[in-house]
Amino acid sequence: MTTDSTAAGAALPASPPLTARQEARRRRILHASARLAGRGGFDAVQMREVAESSDVALGTLYRYFPSKVHLLVATMQDQLQHMHETLRKRPPTEREPGARVAQTLMRAFRALQREPQLADAMVRALTFADRSVSPEVDTVSRLTTAIILDAMGLDGAPTPEQLSAVRVIEHTWHSALITWLSGRASIAQVKIDIETVCRLIDLTAPRRRS
Repeated sequence: MTTDSTAAGAALPASPPLTARQEARRRRILHASARLAGRGGFDAVQMREVAESSDVALGTLYRYFPSKVHLLVATMQDQLQHMHETLRKRPPTEREPGARVAQTLMRAFRALQREPQLADAMVRALTFADRSVSPEVDTVSRLTTAIILDAMGLDGAPTPEQLSAVRVIEHTWHSALITWLSGRASIAQVKIDIETVCRLIDLTAPRRRS
């Protein structure tokens, strides 16, 4: 998932860290959101039902997440964090950086494929997100970038050309997910597109001096 950062989002002050109790409450809310979305997609996530399922007051839920879109984008952030942790435990095995990124993104894609209703709800929330959701959407983008950079396995910092390639890959992955969810692309087509765009990683790698 990817989006461009906005000045408005960047200007917002950092939120104070949550207490252990608040973090546990937030996790219950996110789990309830994922369960409801997994059963019925975007429309199944109703704030009152999320509050009841997570055993919090409706007003408390709105203090954590001002809208359903905020909640579902945060749910995607949570899902990506889990994917990132899993991928770090089982890193890609391909030799070339571009192939490692393609392998990683297809593993992430197959994880979403197992719960298409949840994937559709999260992608729709990203599509509907306005400026008020910029911090959450930016976090989703940063997590996606981190997953790709980890898969690349660089020795040092990425070059501007490599970061540009990463952004193009993120856009392609997001678009591929949308076309698959809408039934306009098969998994085989998605795999070809992902493998093709990931070749940019190798094309933009700094040339070694002889």
